[in-house]
Amino acid sequence: MTSRAIWSRRRLLGVIAAAGGAALAGCDAKSGPEPGPSQTAKPAARDADKAILVYRDPECGCCEAWAEIARGAGYAVTVENRADMAAVKSRYGVPADLASCHTAIVADYAIEGHVPMPHIARLLRERPDAIKGLAVPGMPRGSPGMEMPDGSKDDFEVMAFSAEGRATVFSA
Repeated sequence: MTSRAIWSRRRLLGVIAAAGGAALAGCDAKSGPEPGPSQTAKPAARDADKAILVYRDPECGCCEAWAEIARGAGYAVTVENRADMAAVKSRYGVPADLASCHTAIVADYAIEGHVPMPHIARLLRERPDAIKGLAVPGMPRGSPGMEMPDGSKDDFEVMAFSAEGRATVFSA
């Protein structure tokens, strides 16, 4: 071997070693400027926005169908079977006239029944203080999780409700 070939191999190995060390040292480094307090809160909020806890009666199958739709929309869904659904609804301030089969919690909002995902996305994007939650009262055919084999649908509206129980239509 010539001294030139040895030098090239040594140089190549040195460059590889230096690059590997730099890569390892930079694994924990963050690109760009250090985030300020408001920037660090946003990613945590986004993570919390993707977690949905669904309380359902163990005998109800459409609740699991709605949870699957939420999973398909990118939410991390946990389903908890509860025999005391009236107590769950009361705990989260769901007005009796807006009740449905399941109650979900996402980012401190109550989601009652078969609320479509675009409505939840708008709620989380806007975060209105006056709203305690959203509801689709009853179990309308054709709502998410209540799809019918024949394609039949009932008209339904998504309702926003306040802590005082006032309800208004909420569009996506």
